[in-house]
Amino acid sequence: MEQPAVRAAWELAAAICLGVQALSAGLPQDAPVAGPSAFELRLAAPIARWDEAIPLGNGLTGGLLWGEGRTIRLSLDRGDLWDLRTPAEYLEPDWSYSTIKRFVREGNQAELVRRFDAPFEEIPYPTKLPAARLELTLDEGQRVDAFVLDMRRAIGRAELSRGVAEAFFSAHEPVAMMRVTGPSPLLTLVAPRSLAKLGYAPAQTGASLSARWLVQEGSLGLVFAVYVASGRAGGDTHLAIAIASNRDAPDPLALARKRAETALASGFAKLLEPHETWWRDFWSRSSVALPAPAIQRHYNLVQYFYGAASRRGSPPMPLQGVWTADAGELPPWKGDYHFDLNVQLSYWAYLHAGRFDEGAALLDFMWDLIPAHRSFARRFFNTQGIVVPGVMTLDGKPMGGWGQYSLSPVQGAWVAQAFHQHWRYTADPAFLRDRAYPYCSLVADGIWPLLWSDERGKLKLPLSTSPEVHDNSLKAWMTPMTNYDLSLVRWLFGALAEMATALGKKEEARRWTGLLARMDDLAVDEATGALRLSPTESLETSHRHFSHLMAVHPLGTLNADGGDRDRAVIRASLDQLVRLGTKYWVGYSFAWASCLEARAGRPEQAAAYLETFVKAFVLRNGFHANGDQTKSGLSAFTYRPFTLEGNFAAAQAVHEMLLQSWGGMIRIFPAVPDRWADAAFTDLRAEGGFKVSARRTGGRTAEVRIEAAAGGVLRLQDPFAGATAEWSGPAVTKQGAIYECRLKRGEVLIARRPQPGIS
Repeated sequence: MEQPAVRAAWELAAAICLGVQALSAGLPQDAPVAGPSAFELRLAAPIARWDEAIPLGNGLTGGLLWGEGRTIRLSLDRGDLWDLRTPAEYLEPDWSYSTIKRFVREGNQAELVRRFDAPFEEIPYPTKLPAARLELTLDEGQRVDAFVLDMRRAIGRAELSRGVAEAFFSAHEPVAMMRVTGPSPLLTLVAPRSLAKLGYAPAQTGASLSARWLVQEGSLGLVFAVYVASGRAGGDTHLAIAIASNRDAPDPLALARKRAETALASGFAKLLEPHETWWRDFWSRSSVALPAPAIQRHYNLVQYFYGAASRRGSPPMPLQGVWTADAGELPPWKGDYHFDLNVQLSYWAYLHAGRFDEGAALLDFMWDLIPAHRSFARRFFNTQGIVVPGVMTLDGKPMGGWGQYSLSPVQGAWVAQAFHQHWRYTADPAFLRDRAYPYCSLVADGIWPLLWSDERGKLKLPLSTSPEVHDNSLKAWMTPMTNYDLSLVRWLFGALAEMATALGKKEEARRWTGLLARMDDLAVDEATGALRLSPTESLETSHRHFSHLMAVHPLGTLNADGGDRDRAVIRASLDQLVRLGTKYWVGYSFAWASCLEARAGRPEQAAAYLETFVKAFVLRNGFHANGDQTKSGLSAFTYRPFTLEGNFAAAQAVHEMLLQSWGGMIRIFPAVPDRWADAAFTDLRAEGGFKVSARRTGGRTAEVRIEAAAGGVLRLQDPFAGATAEWSGPAVTKQGAIYECRLKRGEVLIARRPQPGIS
């Protein structure tokens, strides 16, 4: 086992690296300024928009801290507040895949739009709901100077001309706490104006000397309450805020009152202690240290988002997480669950960071929705197994929208990858047996009965698309099968064969392998050598969604280890993106392109895309905005709807540059640009259940530490580029450029590059 002194040295090295880069590296003039600390977001007042606010949360509930002058606002949200009504069009007997096929065959775009898209665009429900807004009007002598987020402690702060206002959403209790120094502020609790668009009656409000509350009745019997208890202690005003619904208890107001008043009686300081302990443990799981301050700060902020917005036992993050819009409007795209990209990208980065409980929020949620998705498969597709709607409500029902993608049968295969990857990174045999293999099998059972055999015996879907190519037009129905659909189905059958083999299910493994053998190869353009959109169409214009490149990333079925031809196809496909330009990209496109380039071993391109994302496609509080906020021509899109997936894809790009483990082999610093000469990471996770730490100095890997959380055979691509290394731990063998050894659970392997002049 590793000695404590060695472990301490590793942590010290990472801390020094992080501290030096934060103090000495210059922040680009055009980068978002977030203060002197890599774990602090500092924004000068005023903050006049909700989407630039300081984000706080505890997984189930969230808040946005903002304001100006004498006003401090805390916009309140709760992840399970939804209007779940179903548009009447979706209840018609022939609202089905068969009807879509008929309209496509007839070329009837008008009916496709009317039946499958117009309800999403024109009817306000179903939708995510905001909860309320708390407004504090400060004493005449007070003004807000700045807002600060302390990521390490998950505390938001408004710095006042005389004093401070602090807030946190407790990591242990279902409450938020505030403390305001100085004279008592005036409190106002405001119901969201946007709920009137849903036909709701105004909220019932009430007040006493020490409390404010509201009760809102929604659709289908939903009732929720917000309660704010206030009191004075030591010259400060303390507030406790609770949001409850009749999903929690028959009387949500009584429950919210009890929670808030109990928290207020306990006190701000007492509730802060376990909250800070939880966050210390959260930050101890892994870390990275980069010589790029803007990227470092954004990476830390995204890790914070996982802790604030995704907790096991709460709903996973939809488009805006627990930070629903507070601008008198319903949230962009109804704040829904988009499974043609958005949810998947939002959960890319938890695996490397070892944030398995945060990721389990998605996996548990989707597992619990199996009955709903089995029903959808039967009713809409007339198939067995499960089908995941591409655009989905909290209770798993389809929301419609562009039918090519919102009602595609393959989106669940991308969800299935999350289950498969969770097993690969945890190496948990029970999860494989009880969750990953059963879930992926159900997804496959929802797809393969839809496949038909062509004259060559190859299996194809009757309809095929490539999100979001050709938008909502008849051209979007492309020649079966698109590389998007084909990549997902090929990956699914291959992954099932792998899992069945690991479980000793030989017959089932043969079945999945047999289905895989009946799928076409990916379509490649003979002229350019790049992956096509479909067998009959190549990418000819800039486009935001790299759906045709799924096999490269995230699926990894087309990779650099596949031979010269595969490498040439990957290179040509990425060069094609460069050639066509970024005119019609959005923010997440740059983050995903960085992942693609890193996976292809092209570090300079990966870094360039990542730097562009952080510079131009985030708001000043770090939220991903779809459009180019610099309006400098990076994209024709300059709008600013906030969604989270670009943030998480950018964090995953950092992971892909620092550590890769696809194909059963660990690669240290596989795509680090030359300008990242000094970098380090601690306890990032690799497939096989390995924890990996490494340090790079002067452009060369100096030290590597690998701990086996599960035990097994370790295959490590030589991190020292052929240089002699000093090894500590189990014996290793080397075959070419690959080191190999077997580690028992808990065993540690350390390798160091000898320093010149040191014996």
